[in-house]
Amino acid sequence: MTTLKIDGDRLWQSLMALARIGATPRGGNARLALTALDGQGRDLVTGWMRDAGLAVTVDKVGNIFGRRAGRNDSLPPVMTGSHIDTQPTGGKFDGCFGVLAGLEVMRTLNEQGVRTEAPLELAIWTNEEGTRFVPVMMGSGVFAGIFPLQTALDATDNNGKRVDDELRAIGYAGSAEVGGRQIGAYFEAHIEQGPVLEDADNVIGVVTGSLGLRWYDVTVAGMEAHAGPTPMPLRRDALYGASFILQEVVRIAHDFAPHGRGTVGVLDVHPASRNVIPGTVKFTVDLRHQDAGELAEMDARLRAACDALGQGKTTGNPLGVQIEDVQYFPPTPFAPELVGHVRQQAAALGYTHQDIVTGAGHDAVYIATVAPTAMIFVPCKDGISHNEVEDAKPEHLEAGANVLLGAMVAQAGGVSA
Repeated sequence: MTTLKIDGDRLWQSLMALARIGATPRGGNARLALTALDGQGRDLVTGWMRDAGLAVTVDKVGNIFGRRAGRNDSLPPVMTGSHIDTQPTGGKFDGCFGVLAGLEVMRTLNEQGVRTEAPLELAIWTNEEGTRFVPVMMGSGVFAGIFPLQTALDATDNNGKRVDDELRAIGYAGSAEVGGRQIGAYFEAHIEQGPVLEDADNVIGVVTGSLGLRWYDVTVAGMEAHAGPTPMPLRRDALYGASFILQEVVRIAHDFAPHGRGTVGVLDVHPASRNVIPGTVKFTVDLRHQDAGELAEMDARLRAACDALGQGKTTGNPLGVQIEDVQYFPPTPFAPELVGHVRQQAAALGYTHQDIVTGAGHDAVYIATVAPTAMIFVPCKDGISHNEVEDAKPEHLEAGANVLLGAMVAQAGGVSA
């Protein structure tokens, strides 16, 4: 176990300096991917990386890598990283903490004269948020071979601007090939973006994996009719029918506790008139679980509820029900050895900690498909993220960076210079 500690004040100052680029009136950040502000943020952080002696390269989708040489540079590097692009009303810590915690690891090792056996790398992944361009987690997704490079480069924003052109405009259309880069291990530090750690009063979340996700679009079709003259038994009310499925989504999640999640995030009622019985209702469903088998059972429950409604078993009158699969991410377990390093470092440093799964998408989820991966969570105030009021305590961020430092050194093999 390493007894090295990062400089918490310097980490905080770095976070606040980056936060000034794209600062919003409510204390957050709007630094959308590949905008001029994103370019300024990249310039600031890559300047710090070079100051720390890292050799910086940029690949064709704009992913940035800073390499610290090891004693045996033929070994695959131990990598850490995250992203610095934000939501339109984002906070100062989502993604940025993981990048700057990784930078702080490199600075600390330099100051302490520690040279690791394997090289270390710090990554900044392009367009994790997926706000301006889709697909989400673009840079890590191309790196991991989830989708082709050209698909990412041809993606456009709402104004028709292409990723390829915007990379060139900010100076980050790199020449390195995307993917194929060796990674011996990957660690990502992040704020939790949920309330579990804060509720349990724990400082470190030992992330064992990510929840699997299924997204659906559901349409329920009935018959529009006048709200006054149409008797209740003769109605084909699409909203009344849809309400059974909406409740079933939540019921399914509770029945598959503690890791079940069920959310209806969008609801569109047509014709949306006060005195007209709804004829069509469209809505989204989001189901999540950490176990693939359990998630499949949740999927089956949802489909059964849709079938029952369509056959008239729920309301007494048959309705048209269409369920369309939109996206599927399988549950992703993280590497037990790396998870063990995180757990051991948290214990050795005396931080209260617990095992946790991530319900959000992260670059680590894609990287886990090509390299051993683990994540480190720290609490955020009230579990709030993707919001300008997103906040985290400096001492918690320092603790997370200390665990990251120890886990990386343990994996890379720390030796004195």
